[in-house]
Amino acid sequence: MNKENLILKVIISKQRLLVIANKEVKREYRIASSKYGIGNKAGSNKTPLGLHRIAGKFGRNARIDVIFKKRRLTGKVAKVGVGGDLITTRILRLEGLEKGINKGKGIDSFQRCIYIHGTPEEKLIGKPASHGCIRMKNKDIIELFDLVKRNTLVTIKR
Repeated sequence: MNKENLILKVIISKQRLLVIANKEVKREYRIASSKYGIGNKAGSNKTPLGLHRIAGKFGRNARIDVIFKKRRLTGKVAKVGVGGDLITTRILRLEGLEKGINKGKGIDSFQRCIYIHGTPEEKLIGKPASHGCIRMKNKDIIELFDLVKRNTLVTIKR
């Protein structure tokens, strides 16, 4: 699969992330979007809609289940199934590309630190559970991390 032609499509209503190449679905992952619903306001803990890009990738070669704080490795490892809004394994940081929708003062996905990331709460994957980010199983985020490059487009739809 050529990394140059990939697009990620997140479908909130289905709790799925699709990897699309040449208009064909190449991979499909179960995800968990925000338990607070869809929205773009800073502090809302909601998942923003619209067109984004992967602005940064964090955690290359990091151990599975390692915990991040502010995109830095903590050296601590989460136990799968143990709660909390922990960010584990890998991070794909999103930047909104639509002014007034997910880019700009008070609604900016990048400033809100909206990520696609791993979680120790894997049992909650498949239903809304996050605080705004797109959560994935740790093995899935490793696979996705290796598939995509910076600037890959990500669209988040209802």
